[in-house]
Amino acid sequence: MNGAAYRVDSALVAREEFYRIACDPARSVVVEACAGAGKTWMLVSRILRALLDGVEPQQILAITFTKKAAAEMRHRLMQWLAQFAACSEEQRVQELVARGLDPAAARRQAPVLGGLYERLLCSPQAVEIRTFHAWFSQLMRAAPLEVLDELGLPPQAELLEDVEELKPQAWRQFLAAVAADEALRADFEALVLQRGRHTAQQWLLNVIDKRVEFELAARHGVLERSVPPAAALDAAYAGLSHPAQRVRSPAVASLLREVAQALGRQGKATPQKQAALLQQALEEADDLRCVEGAFAALCTKAGEPRKHLDAPGLDEAVAFLRDIRVAVVQHEAHLEHQRMVRLAQVLLEQYARVKRARGLADMADLERCALRLLQDVQLAGWLQERLDARIRQVLIDEFQDTNPLQWQALSSWLGSYAGAGGGASGQQPPGIFIVGDPKQSIYRFRRAEPRVFDAAKELVRELGGAVLACDHTRRNAPGVLEAVNAVFRAAQDERAYGEFRAHTTEPGHAHAGEVAAIERVERPAKETAEEGEAGWRDSLVTPRHEPEVLLRLQEARRVAGHIARLVAQGRRPGDIFVLSRKRASLRVLAEALRELHLPFATPEDSVLMDALEVRDVVALLDALVSPQHDLSLAHALRSPIFGASDADLVALAQAARAGGRGWMQALAGLPEEALSPALQRARRLLAAWREDALRLPPHDLLDRIVAQGELRARYAAAVPAELRSAALAHLDALLALALELDGGRYATPYKLVRALRRRPLSVKSRTDAQAVQLLTVHGAKGLEAPVVFIMDTDSASDRPERTTALIDWPAEAACPDCFAFIASEARVPPSLAAVLEHERQARAREELNGLYVAMTRAREQLVFSATAPHRRPSERTWWERIGEVPGVVRWEGEPEPAPAAAAGPGAAAPLVLCELPALPRAAEAVAPSVPQAATTARVGEAVHRALEWLTARPDPLDGWRETVAAAARAFGLDDSQRAHAEHVVARVLTSDAFRPFLAGERLRWAGNEVPLAHGGQVLRVDRLVQLADGEGCQWWVLDYKLDHAPHELAAYREQLARYREAVREALAGREPHAQVQVRAAFVTGRGEVIELPA
Repeated sequence: MNGAAYRVDSALVAREEFYRIACDPARSVVVEACAGAGKTWMLVSRILRALLDGVEPQQILAITFTKKAAAEMRHRLMQWLAQFAACSEEQRVQELVARGLDPAAARRQAPVLGGLYERLLCSPQAVEIRTFHAWFSQLMRAAPLEVLDELGLPPQAELLEDVEELKPQAWRQFLAAVAADEALRADFEALVLQRGRHTAQQWLLNVIDKRVEFELAARHGVLERSVPPAAALDAAYAGLSHPAQRVRSPAVASLLREVAQALGRQGKATPQKQAALLQQALEEADDLRCVEGAFAALCTKAGEPRKHLDAPGLDEAVAFLRDIRVAVVQHEAHLEHQRMVRLAQVLLEQYARVKRARGLADMADLERCALRLLQDVQLAGWLQERLDARIRQVLIDEFQDTNPLQWQALSSWLGSYAGAGGGASGQQPPGIFIVGDPKQSIYRFRRAEPRVFDAAKELVRELGGAVLACDHTRRNAPGVLEAVNAVFRAAQDERAYGEFRAHTTEPGHAHAGEVAAIERVERPAKETAEEGEAGWRDSLVTPRHEPEVLLRLQEARRVAGHIARLVAQGRRPGDIFVLSRKRASLRVLAEALRELHLPFATPEDSVLMDALEVRDVVALLDALVSPQHDLSLAHALRSPIFGASDADLVALAQAARAGGRGWMQALAGLPEEALSPALQRARRLLAAWREDALRLPPHDLLDRIVAQGELRARYAAAVPAELRSAALAHLDALLALALELDGGRYATPYKLVRALRRRPLSVKSRTDAQAVQLLTVHGAKGLEAPVVFIMDTDSASDRPERTTALIDWPAEAACPDCFAFIASEARVPPSLAAVLEHERQARAREELNGLYVAMTRAREQLVFSATAPHRRPSERTWWERIGEVPGVVRWEGEPEPAPAAAAGPGAAAPLVLCELPALPRAAEAVAPSVPQAATTARVGEAVHRALEWLTARPDPLDGWRETVAAAARAFGLDDSQRAHAEHVVARVLTSDAFRPFLAGERLRWAGNEVPLAHGGQVLRVDRLVQLADGEGCQWWVLDYKLDHAPHELAAYREQLARYREAVREALAGREPHAQVQVRAAFVTGRGEVIELPA
């Protein structure tokens, strides 16, 4: 296991020679290094050597893919320099020799190494360690304005990290653009009719994630030729509007008739029956039905010729029909592709407009801008001079994750140095260090293309550099590495994997290493309907368990049991990783670990609203800003924030129903003695927080709720000990998000609640080093642990994708060779068969790359688990591959329960809350006066809310004073302001001019706060009414205004006219224009109805 593993330009070399070349900043190299080879160690060592050679910190550019990796590089560099500053001279010499210097040179440089730490601390500029996108952003800031304008980018654009935030608005603007264009509308209607509204929307929105490939393909004419028409592949279909028309050609039609007659003359029943079906198909008026009917008569559903049929010309007829059916698939794919292209272009235009209006640029914009700057003939020279003057060393980490566009930008810059005398640049090229491992390329969904690694090797060779390979790992124990070598040698022998070189490890490893397989969970025999019938289930207390969930839970419990056993034997929970390709398996495992009170953590980013604590607090905020939302209030009351019981909620519900009030009103109106201590506390706090919600920004309100409500202590006491740190972290994340979200622009709690519920906001989970780490394989990349479990290893990964885009982009090409929209990979047109096969091979390779990444995370012990699949996958699964490895230990049967003492921290005693005495306040702060404009606005909002509630009732005047009072409380009005609101509401509801819009024979329909999409924005109409008008109808758009003469203000008139136009657009095509009118009017505080002129 410790043989030769170092190569330079394919030749085996000693370890010392390998590191002499790899760490020499004067040489350009590409290093292909296996997992655990020390890629970051090599990269930072090369930075160290460059600094020793006198290169200034700011002249070193190190590029990686994540902020986390960049931070790790900075930390590693400064940590080393601090150590070298404090260590002995002899230790410095040893470290330099390990980094490729000969002993004499190391002694000369040792004093310089000791002073590097101080040099960097005193330097005004640091080493440039950036992500790809951070470097591209730096280039974009130097771009001329005309370039930014050409690319549709605003100057000083703010980086948009999550495009999902803009998709809803882009979609609304897209729908408006489609509705305004008859041809686009026809395309969209055809797409929705064929694929369904939701599928069509997702298919189109996914183009935003692939827009770089789409736009480059469009610019180079690739889109048009990606899915050609059937006639382009076979001249037999030239001149036909549809390939099925070929069935009417004399040659095909006569052949089919002859076959039908020959079969009909036979004496057996089967030929006669199929002859009748064939004859019936030929009489079909529709060409496509004729083809399908004829094919069904002669062939099975699987497409094979039917048995017991024999007639002259039968084989030729079947061949004709097959050919026509294939051409039909090509024809339909061509039409749908062209339709999608037209619609996608409009969607991307609207997406670009949304970005520009908000001053944003996404990651793809940075890449496009960098490529434009580095490839442009005029700009490239100017930019090259700037880069030549600034950068002497370029280092790129994890290069296998580079996408073709990033490589195009890099190669445009670095390739200019190729050739004698610095090539086209005429300058000495910088030292180039590229390191990565194609075997760990698992990010195709992020456009990573491992083929760029080969392109990088060629470029470095052209620059006079060397190509290095390291297959020696310091991470894995011999037993683990033997399994890795066995699995991938076998895959290579099957030609399922490319070149794989056996790995070696350090001699005298502290652990021999073990690979184990937990007994697979077998799928039971399929039950009959009667056997599968379940008894009655109380759905309120007994959750539904699907059979598949139970199987997955059984696997998870086996894994959890073995983890508990290892912990009982002295293994720390933090030494254990559990990996899975899908998060679903990890969620089930979390439940199993929770049952055993074992601590666990999910270090990867998670969706904030998935946390129960966050949902509780958001429900509380919703109840505060919308008191009529009884469900949100019930949620908050039942949560640990208040700790109300089921009996408390039942009593409150009964009181609300008896009084015809909402829960918030019922809680406020019940006598003190009728409330439990939990509800008494809730009423006191809710009343105070509702007042605070009217005057405090969201973060300050949340901060007060957390403090006054003792949320941290209450959740710490309520949740199991193993979940305590995560619960508190979620509360902190919500507080931070309220301040950081969109620059804190959500000025009211109501808007914050809407943003939290509308957007899938993610938060970075805190790492708990003392807990079992639950990670996806992608999330575990770059990490390692003594013990690694891999779950769900016998599942299929070859399911065909639907409504997707098939893209082929060779690394050396300036744009994709193919960009094709396909509805299903199970039915691709013949023109795309080769592209799809190449894509499947790439996915199969990446599937094995995922196995490589997962296995090489384990230092000492590697454990596999699995559940038997529904169907046997076409490709061999991870479970099957590891099952063939000799020496794998079988962990049979259920794991024995761990002793209670070893159950981990979760078995600790429950947390007890202690009350501190209240701190007396020196003085109460005087509340600032509220500006008159703000007061008037709040009165207007209360009137709007009251009219919204009242006009929705059969009798708007029934209980109107109580309703106005509730609205007044919601907006914090004092008695005089409430009286003013009552006066306005009464004038409106009793107005003769307004009465037709409330009730009467002419009233057909009415709605309040009606949402409408217009111009890419959502508008809300105060009241929309449909009145009968002879044979037709009138639509009235009503806008409540407290002003006595709102029609005199131009801004109000423009706003109402916009509402009216939005209603007209919404009604377009739904009702005859001759019989419908759309009118608009203001409803003033005096009850007057003032119509807006047409």
